Amino acid sequence: MGCCHRYVILHRVLLFLSLCSIATLTITTDAFDVRHHLSTVTRYDVSKEISAGDAHISIDPPNKCSVIHLNLVARHGTRAPTKKRIRELDRLAIRLNSLVSHVKVEAHGIITSPEKIPAWLSSWQSPWKGRDKGGELITLGEEELYLLGNRIRERFPELFNVEYHPDIFPIKATQIPRASASAVAFGLGLFSGKGSLGHGRHRAFSVVTESRASDIWLRFYDTCQTYKDYRISQEPAVEKLKEPILTEVSSALSSRYSLNFTMSDVASLWFLCKQASLHLSSHLIYFWFMQEASLLDITDQACALFNQTEVLLLEWTDDLEIFILKGYGKSINYRMGVPLLRDVLQSMEKAIFARESQSTGTFEKAQLRFAHAETVVPFTCLLGLFLERSEFEKIQSEQPFQLPPKPPLERSWRGSIVAPFAGNNMLALYHCPADKSKSSASEKHNGSYFVQVFHNEIPVKLPGCGDVDLCPFEVFKERVVSPHLRHNFESICNVKSVATNSCSSPCKLLNAASNIYRWIFPAEQKDEARIGGHKGEL
Repeated sequence: MGCCHRYVILHRVLLFLSLCSIATLTITTDAFDVRHHLSTVTRYDVSKEISAGDAHISIDPPNKCSVIHLNLVARHGTRAPTKKRIRELDRLAIRLNSLVSHVKVEAHGIITSPEKIPAWLSSWQSPWKGRDKGGELITLGEEELYLLGNRIRERFPELFNVEYHPDIFPIKATQIPRASASAVAFGLGLFSGKGSLGHGRHRAFSVVTESRASDIWLRFYDTCQTYKDYRISQEPAVEKLKEPILTEVSSALSSRYSLNFTMSDVASLWFLCKQASLHLSSHLIYFWFMQEASLLDITDQACALFNQTEVLLLEWTDDLEIFILKGYGKSINYRMGVPLLRDVLQSMEKAIFARESQSTGTFEKAQLRFAHAETVVPFTCLLGLFLERSEFEKIQSEQPFQLPPKPPLERSWRGSIVAPFAGNNMLALYHCPADKSKSSASEKHNGSYFVQVFHNEIPVKLPGCGDVDLCPFEVFKERVVSPHLRHNFESICNVKSVATNSCSSPCKLLNAASNIYRWIFPAEQKDEARIGGHKGEL
């Protein structure tokens, strides 16, 4: 027993010293942390670290104001690589082995010095080798959403102090498992201690999903034909824009390590860097016990191939793609999200009506939605976030935007902040006592409601509201929402023309059978879902 006790103490001492070494390493490299430059493949806690320095001191609502409703639009938490990406990493392992095994003879006949080749390259195997499933929410992702639920309840206790009912706290998610699992994790955090199940006193709650084929609120990107056509047409152009960077980096790596890296190799190695930083560092202590000193070698492999300048350039190519294909690059990217924006506005109007009519019943207090980056990014654009006031006017008139500036120039559009894993936008609706000094009845009435927007839980100023923290509801409705509502989903996305397209009876029967098949066997498609036959959702 004494020996065992000494062993435990020794193990803890070694672990402490090792973690101190890691802390020292972090301090010495604090000037540049690659985890801060992984675009949308960024953990939520890391994203909040990045945003912490940019967060302004928020103006809390006046003491007499009370929150009466909350809208949440959140991305799913950290997930595993999809099946497509797992196969890509399997191919990368074969490619790296081939590169190392066939190191070319230099012009003067001398074999390249092996010291230039990182040792891990010769024997690397994908951590996901042999897996035939992917894309699921991992433990870290569950924790992200669970803790988010905890924090939201703490921030708005007056909203969640009533007994749960699905009509009071509707929770919605897409039919993709990682989104619905995120909704469940969030609900467990939000309602923890409110029920009678288990030691955590959890309670059951409802999560509603819409059919993939008809979800225009959270999966509008998959039901908008105009957008799918646009994306297919633009993806080659985006790849062309990224090509000079990939060429530059592949040339630098080839020279640095004497290996014939291609652009495709660089793209796969960059993806591996993002995944390694994401998954392995998130379970630091667990992996330390399991793999001991090998942990640092693992987390210092693919990322260590690139220098700081190359990381910044590769991050920029990722952000560029998101900007063009999901963000402000084209109005269709965010206009197709109008059904979601209208739904958010209507929920606020219903909350105001219920309060003003002094309804005896309990009205809806929160709408909680869980989806994907393709949902969060367009919604962020509809709100006009990450824009200057002069730029906000452009989205109202659909004027083109300049692309995010290339490093070393600064830019506000960064995927790691705009839509990390578990990234979210919250819109809190406040009621404040009417100012009796106002003579206008409307000023006394609707002027007493205000909207506050939070991006990743940080209060943000709305360019459309004159860069204020608390935007009067009517101003928010008139300047931010209404200009978008001039458009409707059907006309934007050619839904009507598709629906009325001539189709014979056998054709209709075939379409119905196809829809039934997709409904019965969704697992065969969920990880390979590709928008318009191209890249899948995030």
